[in-house]
Amino acid sequence: MNKLTPFALAITITAALALTACSTAPGTAPASSSDSKSSSSAEPTKEASKAPDLTGTWKQTNSAAVDSYQEAEISGDVITINWVSDNGDTKSIYWVGSFAAPTDASTPYKWTSTRDQEATASAMLASQDATKEFTFQDDTISYSASALGTTTTIKLKKG
Repeated sequence: MNKLTPFALAITITAALALTACSTAPGTAPASSSDSKSSSSAEPTKEASKAPDLTGTWKQTNSAAVDSYQEAEISGDVITINWVSDNGDTKSIYWVGSFAAPTDASTPYKWTSTRDQEATASAMLASQDATKEFTFQDDTISYSASALGTTTTIKLKKG
């Protein structure tokens, strides 16, 4: 009976070793739950697209005259638009209003500007609209401008 016990013990140990060896591929260690988590976090992440920076000077690209056009300046939370004539020697206020910068890269980006009544009160060529709709798409800002009964879509490019 004593011979059977060591024999049974040897078979049990051999079986345990055989089962353990079959559970992993040769030359690899068993995976732990922390290994699977770290491999998923090691995947490259897509960098979020940055919101466009609209600050700066914008010039009208669709003017019928070379020396007469609209020009906008965006600074902080204000957009100022001037009628420009005489090759830039004469500037008249058309719009001074609020500006809300985009927070992501999705286009078209639209915002409603509220006119600064105090800044435009004495400007003879200023729009009297309470608000103005602006659209930014394809590196162009566009809006409608009216003067003397004619409405035109103004298109501005930066620079």
